[in-house]
Amino acid sequence: MNRMYSLLTVKAVEDEQRIIRGIATTPNPDRVGDIVEPLGVRFKNPMPLLHHHDHDKPVGSVSFDKPTPDGITFEARLPQIAEPGPLRDRVETAWGEVKAGLVRAVSIGFRALEYAFLDSGGIRFTQTEVLELSLVTVPANADAKISLIKSIDAPVLAATGKEPRASDRPVRPGASGTSTKPVNLKPENVTAMKTVAEQIAALEATRQAKAARMAEVMQTSIDEGRSTDAAEQEEFDTLEQEVQAIDGDLKRLRALEKAQAASARPVVQNQIRTAEDGAAARSGVVVTASPKLPPGIGFARLARVKALAKLDGESPRTLAKELYGENSVIYGIVSKAAVPAGTTSNATWAGALVGEETSVFADFVEFLRPQTILGRFGANGVPALRQVPFRVALIGQTSGGQGYWVGEGKAKPLTRFDFERKTLEPLKVANIAVVSEETLRDSSPSAEMIVRDQLAAALRERLDRDFIDPAKAAAANVSPASITHGLTPIASSGNDADAVRADIRALFGAFIAANNTPTSGVWVMPATTALALSLMQNPLGQAEFAGISMNGGTLFGLPVIASEFVPSPGTGAYVALVNAADVYLADEGGVAIDMSREASLEMADTPAGDAGVPTGAQLVSLWQTDSVGFRAERTVNWARRRASGVALLSGVKWGAPPATP
Repeated sequence: MNRMYSLLTVKAVEDEQRIIRGIATTPNPDRVGDIVEPLGVRFKNPMPLLHHHDHDKPVGSVSFDKPTPDGITFEARLPQIAEPGPLRDRVETAWGEVKAGLVRAVSIGFRALEYAFLDSGGIRFTQTEVLELSLVTVPANADAKISLIKSIDAPVLAATGKEPRASDRPVRPGASGTSTKPVNLKPENVTAMKTVAEQIAALEATRQAKAARMAEVMQTSIDEGRSTDAAEQEEFDTLEQEVQAIDGDLKRLRALEKAQAASARPVVQNQIRTAEDGAAARSGVVVTASPKLPPGIGFARLARVKALAKLDGESPRTLAKELYGENSVIYGIVSKAAVPAGTTSNATWAGALVGEETSVFADFVEFLRPQTILGRFGANGVPALRQVPFRVALIGQTSGGQGYWVGEGKAKPLTRFDFERKTLEPLKVANIAVVSEETLRDSSPSAEMIVRDQLAAALRERLDRDFIDPAKAAAANVSPASITHGLTPIASSGNDADAVRADIRALFGAFIAANNTPTSGVWVMPATTALALSLMQNPLGQAEFAGISMNGGTLFGLPVIASEFVPSPGTGAYVALVNAADVYLADEGGVAIDMSREASLEMADTPAGDAGVPTGAQLVSLWQTDSVGFRAERTVNWARRRASGVALLSGVKWGAPPATP
């Protein structure tokens, strides 16, 4: 707390009652030009009466009257102590000095609340808070005594004769008249903030408002095409100082919050019965540590709670609390969503939460991505596909024009550019996974993993096959064509290492012929083909193609994506070289899960059922078999940017033993 002093003059002394009456005259500017406004003085009676500002040794009490423009009248009382001892000696000494005229003045110690810098170089203190009144001696030089007793940062005694230091005064801004006062974080008619978190939130909001005002101040001069004037400079500099002060407080409060969290103690159940018990039991803040769930398990738990709520007719909140506890993420989500059990068939029940990085929905998507070819693009050093939004026209150039040298007076030849227009519509990929009610009701972690894996498998295989299978053609408004569909594949030249290198050259040659450098090239091949390459050895017993394994790696400097869903017909597998920048991908990034136990399903991966053209098929009742069906849907679409963006190799049997004649 800054502390400051202003001189008062003693008017009368009553010997019998040991009363001192006086008036605080309006201080004249001292030798550095400082002025204290009497009407801006605040105080709370009674205040301590000190002897030479010794805060550990009071000698009496003092009360101030209402401030006036002419000064502040006061009445100070020194008690009469009967018992011998240090207190009596101290009070008697102070009273004796006053009676003898050795102490001829008093001074107030106060804290600056608001002040402004003057053109003359001094400071006008417009708002102050009085903390104490002291009996002091008065030096003969009035200018010296006023300057001396107005030290800001240390309790300087008026009788010491020490000169004030430059550091005792506030730092002057670039222009005069700048008012500075502590930042008030509590709005009017609002309960006082009691927690560190509330203080931090209030400081952050205040800082944001002041930073916005700084931008407004500078933008005004920018819009008017001029430099800032004195008032704008003063306001900006003042705001800058306040922001710096707030930053300092934020740093200190966060350090305090961290220290409180480190010393937090757990609260025992039924231990807290009164507010006093709570205050005694806790230290700082209470931290509850929640174990981190394996990827995708949170989503499986949520699906399980929704399904059980539907089966048993209970509230999802009740089930989540019973199964996972009131502090679990699952309970928080179902409480926030406030979805009753009967609406779990609503396809939009997860819509508001999809995309939040900390939600279980995003966690499941992140669990699914590394298992798909699509998801491995853009991760672990693999170049990303070109992300585009749905229903936005994509203009691409299919052929370029030419420039010509033209002689003087000759006609300029014409050139032609060819363009194409593509739009990716949102398409749904869906599947249904069936689990038994026994598995759903099983409380073991393995049951949750079964639910999670079933949900992931419902989407993984279809996405991978349709993305890379050359036989996959587009179905209008249903599904996209694969990125290899319609390409003329290059036939593999053989099985040994030399043949592998020749095949790689042929794939690169397709890009070279199209003048399309595969700067973001990625190999896509079956996991068995990647395994065969990793097992090939040269005559010295060393790996022929180091850096590749059945899980991927690198081949000729480009990353490898290995998947068991890349087609491998009997004639040999497919290997694709994909320039990731030449493939459009539109993906909303979410997943929707619905469930039912009353449905009858056609248990096949190629169902014949059609709502438009009714077709008979053999159905299995989920209700009759005590099963639950989960339907997983994801909205996604892709397209090749240009035909030369992907090269395809067919008939690949790398590493296989040579055929016997």
